[in-house]
Amino acid sequence: MAEKTYERRPTITKNLDKFFTGLADAFAFVKRFFQEIWFPPYEFKEILRQCYEIGYRSLPLISLTGFIVGIVFTNQSRPSLSEFGATSWLPSLISVAVVRAMGPLVTALIAAGKVGSSIGAEISSMKVTEQIDAMEVSAINPYKYLVVTRVIATTLMLPILVMYTDFLALMGSYINVSQNELVSMSTFFVQVFEAISFLDIFSSIIKSLFFGFTIGIVSCYKGYNSTKGTEGVGKAANASVVMSMFLIFIEELLSLQIVNAIRNG
Repeated sequence: MAEKTYERRPTITKNLDKFFTGLADAFAFVKRFFQEIWFPPYEFKEILRQCYEIGYRSLPLISLTGFIVGIVFTNQSRPSLSEFGATSWLPSLISVAVVRAMGPLVTALIAAGKVGSSIGAEISSMKVTEQIDAMEVSAINPYKYLVVTRVIATTLMLPILVMYTDFLALMGSYINVSQNELVSMSTFFVQVFEAISFLDIFSSIIKSLFFGFTIGIVSCYKGYNSTKGTEGVGKAANASVVMSMFLIFIEELLSLQIVNAIRNG
């Protein structure tokens, strides 16, 4: 028994060293972003291109998902409210659920899957084919051109996508409610805006900024530090999605606690 314990210790120590080394590298990567962002050259053209790639090209998937979320959540909520004769509360319930949680979370998870995997695979393939090394030889700062631009683009575009998703989810909910309860659009949206406050909208936007930053920085980090040739491309794309989603759920939990403390304070 003592011999088995002795054999395990080096493995445990090695794993701990690997974990803390990776954590230190990640913090250094994030620190470098906040250092690079303030100094020229400013790659405005590349930032705009990335905003187009991340925002506009995500619209079809975001549109379909947001619309379906509104319809499905309305259908799921109606039986519970109808038991108490409170189906008139559906617009208020949907608006609170969509604006506070479902809109930002669903949009962030979709972006993590679509945008995060794309960024991770793109940068890791450039790493594998030594394009990043070639950029350094050409006196181009690859970190600023590849990482800073993509992180800024994801941070800026995700709040816009979240507001767009909220709108489509509410439209999907309205269509469902109007068909079943015969509610007019003006009545529906009056109840929607009565149920939400400035704190709900503000916290949703701030939360979306953090989600976007997380997706961008995690995907760039995994791609920028990929190894093992072409095999690393797939691993970087997969790790970008998994880690981004994991951190998004943690941020959602923390933001919920903070907003509830402010609301109850």
